[in-house]
Amino acid sequence: MDARAGQIIAFLRTTLIKDPGLPLAEDTPLLSSGLIDSFALVELLLAVERVTGRRIPRGKARPEHFETVREMLAMVERVGAAAAR
Repeated sequence: MDARAGQIIAFLRTTLIKDPGLPLAEDTPLLSSGLIDSFALVELLLAVERVTGRRIPRGKARPEHFETVREMLAMVERVGAAAAR
Protein backbone atom coordinates (compact mmCIF):
# COMPACT_ATOMS: atom_id res chain seq x y z
CA MET A 1 0.00 0.00 0.00
CA ASP A 2 1.18 3.48 -0.92
CA ALA A 3 2.19 5.54 2.15
CA ARG A 4 -0.19 8.31 1.10
CA ALA A 5 -3.07 5.81 0.93
CA GLY A 6 -2.19 4.63 4.43
CA GLN A 7 -2.31 8.18 5.77
CA ILE A 8 -5.68 8.85 4.13
CA ILE A 9 -7.08 5.58 5.48
CA ALA A 10 -5.84 6.49 8.97
CA PHE A 11 -7.55 9.90 8.66
CA LEU A 12 -10.78 8.22 7.55
CA ARG A 13 -10.70 5.77 10.45
CA THR A 14 -9.95 8.26 13.18
CA THR A 15 -11.58 11.47 12.01
CA LEU A 16 -14.47 10.79 9.65
CA ILE A 17 -15.59 7.25 10.45
CA LYS A 18 -14.32 7.28 14.05
CA ASP A 19 -13.68 3.53 14.14
CA PRO A 20 -9.92 2.86 14.29
CA GLY A 21 -10.47 -0.91 13.99
CA LEU A 22 -12.58 -0.78 10.83
CA PRO A 23 -10.93 -2.72 8.01
CA LEU A 24 -10.39 -0.29 5.14
CA ALA A 25 -8.38 -0.77 1.96
CA GLU A 26 -7.57 1.42 -1.03
CA ASP A 27 -10.61 0.02 -2.89
CA THR A 28 -13.17 0.05 -0.06
CA PRO A 29 -16.32 1.89 -1.26
CA LEU A 30 -16.81 4.91 0.96
CA LEU A 31 -19.76 6.92 -0.33
CA SER A 32 -21.91 4.17 -1.83
CA SER A 33 -21.48 2.04 1.30
CA GLY A 34 -22.48 4.92 3.58
CA LEU A 35 -19.16 4.95 5.46
CA ILE A 36 -18.90 8.66 4.70
CA ASP A 37 -21.47 11.15 3.46
CA SER A 38 -21.30 14.18 1.22
CA PHE A 39 -20.84 16.47 4.23
CA ALA A 40 -17.46 14.83 4.89
CA LEU A 41 -16.09 15.52 1.39
CA VAL A 42 -14.67 18.98 2.10
CA GLU A 43 -12.80 17.73 5.15
CA LEU A 44 -11.58 14.72 3.16
CA LEU A 45 -10.44 16.91 0.26
CA LEU A 46 -8.38 19.04 2.64
CA ALA A 47 -6.82 15.91 4.15
CA VAL A 48 -5.97 14.54 0.69
CA GLU A 49 -4.34 17.86 -0.25
CA ARG A 50 -2.35 17.86 2.99
CA VAL A 51 -1.19 14.24 2.60
CA THR A 52 -0.23 14.58 -1.07
CA GLY A 53 1.16 18.12 -0.94
CA ARG A 54 -0.96 18.97 -3.98
CA ARG A 55 -3.81 21.44 -4.36
CA ILE A 56 -6.94 20.42 -6.24
CA PRO A 57 -8.23 23.30 -8.39
CA ARG A 58 -11.74 24.48 -7.67
CA GLY A 59 -14.38 22.50 -9.54
CA LYS A 60 -12.04 19.63 -10.45
CA ALA A 61 -13.00 17.31 -7.57
CA ARG A 62 -16.35 15.55 -7.87
CA PRO A 63 -18.02 13.22 -5.36
CA GLU A 64 -17.28 10.19 -7.55
CA HIS A 65 -13.56 10.91 -7.11
CA PHE A 66 -13.97 10.13 -3.40
CA GLU A 67 -15.57 6.69 -3.71
CA THR A 68 -12.27 4.97 -2.87
CA VAL A 69 -8.83 6.04 -1.68
CA ARG A 70 -7.38 4.71 -4.95
CA GLU A 71 -9.73 7.00 -6.93
CA MET A 72 -8.77 9.98 -4.75
CA LEU A 73 -5.07 9.46 -5.42
CA ALA A 74 -5.71 8.99 -9.17
CA MET A 75 -7.66 12.27 -9.23
CA VAL A 76 -4.78 14.05 -7.48
CA GLU A 77 -2.35 12.75 -10.09
CA ARG A 78 -4.61 13.96 -12.93
CA VAL A 79 -5.58 17.41 -11.71
CA GLY A 80 -3.52 18.28 -8.64
CA ALA A 81 -1.09 21.16 -8.71
CA ALA A 82 1.97 21.39 -6.52
CA ALA A 83 1.02 23.29 -3.38
CA ALA A 84 2.72 26.62 -2.79
CA ARG A 85 5.16 26.55 0.08
